[in-house]
Amino acid sequence: MARIAVIGAGMGAMAAAARLAVAGHRVAVYERTETYGGGVRRFERDGFAFDTGPGLLTLPAVYRDLFVKTGREPLEDVVELVQVDPSSWHVFADGTEVSLPNASRAGVVSALDEALGAGAGDRWGDFLVRAREAWDRTRRPLLEEPLWPNWSVLADREPYPSVPHKKLLRTRRARTLAEVGAWELRDPRLVALLESHALAYGLDPRKAPASAAVLPYMEHAFGTWYVRGGIRELARAVYERCVARRVEFHFGADVVRVREKDGRAAGVELRGGTIHDADHVVAGVEPDDLDRITEHPLYGERDVRPDALDSFRPGRFRVLLALRGPREPGAAHRTVVHAPDRTAELDFVSGITEEPPQLTVTVLRPDDPALRPDAEHEAVVVSAVLPPGVEWDEDGVLGARFADLLVERAEAAVPGLRERVLWRETRDDDDTDEETNSMFGGLQPPALAAGGGRFLRPSNTTALPGLYRVGGWSHPGGGLPHAGMSGALVAGLIVEGQEFRGSQ
Repeated sequence: MARIAVIGAGMGAMAAAARLAVAGHRVAVYERTETYGGGVRRFERDGFAFDTGPGLLTLPAVYRDLFVKTGREPLEDVVELVQVDPSSWHVFADGTEVSLPNASRAGVVSALDEALGAGAGDRWGDFLVRAREAWDRTRRPLLEEPLWPNWSVLADREPYPSVPHKKLLRTRRARTLAEVGAWELRDPRLVALLESHALAYGLDPRKAPASAAVLPYMEHAFGTWYVRGGIRELARAVYERCVARRVEFHFGADVVRVREKDGRAAGVELRGGTIHDADHVVAGVEPDDLDRITEHPLYGERDVRPDALDSFRPGRFRVLLALRGPREPGAAHRTVVHAPDRTAELDFVSGITEEPPQLTVTVLRPDDPALRPDAEHEAVVVSAVLPPGVEWDEDGVLGARFADLLVERAEAAVPGLRERVLWRETRDDDDTDEETNSMFGGLQPPALAAGGGRFLRPSNTTALPGLYRVGGWSHPGGGLPHAGMSGALVAGLIVEGQEFRGSQ
């Protein structure tokens, strides 16, 4: 039985802790805040409750596998999973609206044909077939296996089988997601639908590789799910599974140093000088934090390193709205109101321009009694992606301005919205940083192939033997499913060692 010290109680860290405990190891988690879940948090006031992190779940099979592998009690016994249908309602810049059914290619094709005109659905359906091929080519190396030592193969090869595009005497294939949209989908509304999946992770589709086509594919193929009571309930369930497997949690425990002995990680030192010895250390912290608390170099010459811009990624600005009046029957759980000027929005989110245009806004309206004081009220979250490094003013004027812009846009999804507001709270990256006691609250996208390796994440192993990375800052990248997979990979590497070839 080995002693495992886990730094942080985020979703990936807890997933690793539960699996390692079941494998017979003694696991202790050291979390510098007073609760678990990382960025999966909840805000409560006056009987209203809001998810302040992710609001929906894709690839629930990742967490089903976690619960199957860590005990006899399946995931559905500890949380109520609800398939969101329709998956989303889209309001495009020209006023066109379309409701997309959940996990139904035929249904989506039919809905797009009816709303956008004959042929639109077939173009989207054909795109999903090609996106599936990219998924099949990258699923194992980017989700289920440790990062390959020859990861440059993933960096150089574009797995998306784009349609040849002829222009004058040249024939080209799409290298970016924007080119996929322009050359294969052609309709600006389909382009907006495609690019909204990348934008949700703070990715500029003009720079994101064509392989980012897997992002909409995952949602369409595996469905969109909601956890009754909010996604925070998923974090609670994972935490309780860890406790049931005798994982020790130490909250308010700030790790200031990863101890090293005989050339390998040997434990952690907490602020105040307390030392805890360990045979392995699992770190679910940002790269800068890990560098700061580790005296040993963490990257070899051929390792994937964090991009210099990782600390300044776009973030998500949320407006939490307590509304008077009931949720109308048939209201969509999620509505996406698309920006009227794609280029202006992408330039703003990428930090090229400073004046905020009308942005793409996501409106989440869960039909969940647990989130509201009674049936005569409603809890709504309105959000949009904002550029990195916004200097928020102390008196809140800038935040209020952004909130006004988002609420105005959200009225396309909730008629009469502004007249229904009882109160509102805003959440920006600074709030996330303060709540999670981190430095950078930017969005972390999943790892993507191609793009010269700029969209891969550092390996779960480090150049210091016995020290492992877990969570959205490491392979296989950000997002709830990917955090769960990182936990599975780290546990496999510790339990099976160099023989580990990936999750089954």
